[in-house]
Amino acid sequence: MTEMLIPGRAAATVIILRDRLAASPEILMMERASSMAFAAGALVFPGGAVDEGDHALAAMIGGDLERDEAAARIAAIRETLEESGLAVALDRPVGMEQAGAMRDALAQGASMAAVLDVHGLQPDLGQLLPFARWHPAVKEPVHKVFDTRFYLVRAPDEQEATVDRTENVRLFWSGAADTLVRCDNGDGHVIFPTRCNLERLAQFASFDEIAAHAASIPVEKVTPRIEERDGQHHLCIPAHLGYPVTSHPMTGMARG
Repeated sequence: MTEMLIPGRAAATVIILRDRLAASPEILMMERASSMAFAAGALVFPGGAVDEGDHALAAMIGGDLERDEAAARIAAIRETLEESGLAVALDRPVGMEQAGAMRDALAQGASMAAVLDVHGLQPDLGQLLPFARWHPAVKEPVHKVFDTRFYLVRAPDEQEATVDRTENVRLFWSGAADTLVRCDNGDGHVIFPTRCNLERLAQFASFDEIAAHAASIPVEKVTPRIEERDGQHHLCIPAHLGYPVTSHPMTGMARG
């Protein structure tokens, strides 16, 4: 059966970077709990599905952004806070104690809009830089298909990322190339979109270089296709979107 593109649930993922003395910036990676339905046990960037509250807040503060785009950026901020405890892309710096209080309020069921209002904060959606958008095709309709926007953001100062012990069980900072080496050596695994994005990020030596690269390439939906090459099935992506590797053998490659 031919793979087809079906509507995916809107989602947002954040690539959080901090420049260090190493040859490449460090990226926050987290290991998803093995109990999760999507990407169980995989190393991922923080992120998750866009919800109704994100759309409602986007309608109020989205500015010139399209509603879906603004809602995705708000989801990116909310999910990052929930999963890692980091408060990113806000209109003023937030310390550890305040970020922790905001995270606790979200865990107790408060909306992102209510949390921001209590703390006198507003999202600064311009801090989230569009990097990519992935929407897989599938052989038949399935419950979990995501249309995911990827954003870049600088790591906030004076905050420390911590696991939530629900969706993730481990997190660490690592260069993109180093994370791929970890996975190749058996210390974790990544799904196909994460591998491709890490390979793309590994080309650059600083946040500014990555940001300039991202700005130079319009974001288009990346929909992998399956091709037979040298007698093997490969997952392939378009060659014009900034990815240095555009074909991987399907053997042993998790798609999501």
